[in-house]
Amino acid sequence: MLAYELITDEVPSLKPSDTCKKVLDWMEDLRISHLAVVSKRHFLGMVSYTDILDNDSPNKTLGTISVPLIKSSVKESNHIYDVLKVISLFNVDAVAVLDDEDNYIGVITADFIIRQIAGMPFVHEPGGILVLELNVRDYSLSQIAQIVEGNDARILNMYINAHHDSTKIEVTLKINKEDLSPVIQTFNRYNYIVKATFHQNQFGEDMRKRF
Repeated sequence: MLAYELITDEVPSLKPSDTCKKVLDWMEDLRISHLAVVSKRHFLGMVSYTDILDNDSPNKTLGTISVPLIKSSVKESNHIYDVLKVISLFNVDAVAVLDDEDNYIGVITADFIIRQIAGMPFVHEPGGILVLELNVRDYSLSQIAQIVEGNDARILNMYINAHHDSTKIEVTLKINKEDLSPVIQTFNRYNYIVKATFHQNQFGEDMRKRF
């Protein structure tokens, strides 16, 4: 999924001639903390709600006050991961999208990205979630996939969480089986640490039904 596919029409851009009051009103109506300031398609930066709120000149325009503008932007051809990286790096809830000539073409909001991810097929497909903890040097995607597929299952989605101050990583798997007991047993047999599981144990379900 690329940046230009994530542009939302729900959030307008600001002009240097807009007043601080207008900026605050728009942000409160849209429930957003950052808006893009644009002058003739030239992206000037993202303005923050708190910076405008701290300014005691509601009737002054953006172009006449001293307020920091955050240069959080991506190119239209950037991947969704690049967008998430910029959101995290600048701690903003909106990112400007620029074309190859650095012209402003729209904005992506963190809320819209969450909605897009929530709509992906792997989120809605039935299955269980399994979290492995292992050393970076022991990570092998092929072996992990082989263990899962060897239990007549398949991986729907996977992501890795690395700890900055550790050599360990967490591998989170979404698997298309609601009962992951056989998969967990195999991982244990291969000396993997299963840190957490979120699934429906078939044995427990059978016992509940019998009871």
